[in-house]
Amino acid sequence: MGETVVIRSRRVVLPDGERPADVLVRDGRIARIAAHGSVPADGAPTADLGGTALLPGLVDTHVHVNEPGRTEWEGFATATRAAAAGGVTTLVDMPLNAVPPTTTTAGLAAKRKAAEGRAWVDLGFWGGAVPGNLADLEPLHRAGVFGFKSFLAPSGVEEFPHLDAAGLEAVLAEQARLGALAVVHAEDPAVLAAAPLQPGVRYRDFLASRPAAAETAAVARLLAAARRTDARVHVLHVSSAAVLPLLRRARAEGVEVSAETCPHYLTLAAEAVPDGGTAFKCCPPIRDEANREALWAALAAGELAAVVSDHSPSTPGLKLLPAHGGSGDFAAAWGGIASLQLGLRAVWTEARRRGHTLADVVRWMSAGPARLAGLDGRKGAIAVGHDADLVAFDPDGEFAVRAAELHHRHPVTPYAGRTFAGAVRTTWLRGRVVDVAGEPFGVQLQRPGSASAPCG
Repeated sequence: MGETVVIRSRRVVLPDGERPADVLVRDGRIARIAAHGSVPADGAPTADLGGTALLPGLVDTHVHVNEPGRTEWEGFATATRAAAAGGVTTLVDMPLNAVPPTTTTAGLAAKRKAAEGRAWVDLGFWGGAVPGNLADLEPLHRAGVFGFKSFLAPSGVEEFPHLDAAGLEAVLAEQARLGALAVVHAEDPAVLAAAPLQPGVRYRDFLASRPAAAETAAVARLLAAARRTDARVHVLHVSSAAVLPLLRRARAEGVEVSAETCPHYLTLAAEAVPDGGTAFKCCPPIRDEANREALWAALAAGELAAVVSDHSPSTPGLKLLPAHGGSGDFAAAWGGIASLQLGLRAVWTEARRRGHTLADVVRWMSAGPARLAGLDGRKGAIAVGHDADLVAFDPDGEFAVRAAELHHRHPVTPYAGRTFAGAVRTTWLRGRVVDVAGEPFGVQLQRPGSASAPCG
């Protein structure tokens, strides 16, 4: 018999609601969920959390780790430490911003080698679908990637080009044949070209360069291709509530489509972005307050499958931050938000203010992403047989965002100086406490049912 641990709380967030309970962990998995105080320790380590809530570890399916090749931006060690400190116990790495990208099995092998022994949480990998790699999709699928990411507009890095209409049709048809999930950055290049970005420090100029129409046009094109190919598609980082009616209509017509949004679209608003505040730059952009509230309404109604970080960091120099001697020019700055450590706190702060519960946050940030990745038989819930990935979270605690307490490689974040509700007290990965100052023991995951032997 392996190691046994008892974790007890008066606020255990279970799939059927929140209640006092004992969670018995054996061999890294949840062996039993019992009445509070009813499981005798029998010498096993016992963690009594009192009124601190026990949540399932978060699953973040949208993370740019950038290693190998751009490790000066981020890396597996720093990203996964940040994840664990933020209550994220599983992440799925995006196929671009690393060099080589994960568009071939050789690129996937390079990723896996770079991550060996350097992950504080469990992690998997998306593949990439780009012009010219149609023949690579099946080998990548067999090798265990969780699906394939594509861009419908330029990605910002030349080694990961976007798909035109014919290319999209071809990769969706192939992914439908494979039974693979297509995850898509949906902005339309023609709309973007008609709204050119003016150099300068004014956020309103940047916002005008990425209009909501770019998202709606691209989503409409994606849905039309999905109808023709019977592909299963997922719209990444929805920033504009204008796409929601398109998604509703497509689902009513039988299209298998899901969508996600991100903490920055739910917690920030264009009205509060300062000129020169390039830490706030992301694509698609942070929009206005009314749009933000429409995204919250869609989330509450179950129209969005997940809330995930889109953690996309870079060096302070690339962000052109005035505080680091940069120009604050939105046109030239790298677009991406670093928030892997902060997402749970940021979302809980705004969710609680709107009357939502911890169970809602768990549904959006743990169960939903696990289901999206096909990991819901193992991750995303406190349930018997699941990995004992758990988070002690004090919903009434506070966390002041200070650079010295961030584990991202570069402490660049639009949340700097803010104080969030909620404090992550302890993170367990498969029943073991994660010590971000200690040794990593995260494992690499593969898509359930893939032909390759499972990892971890």
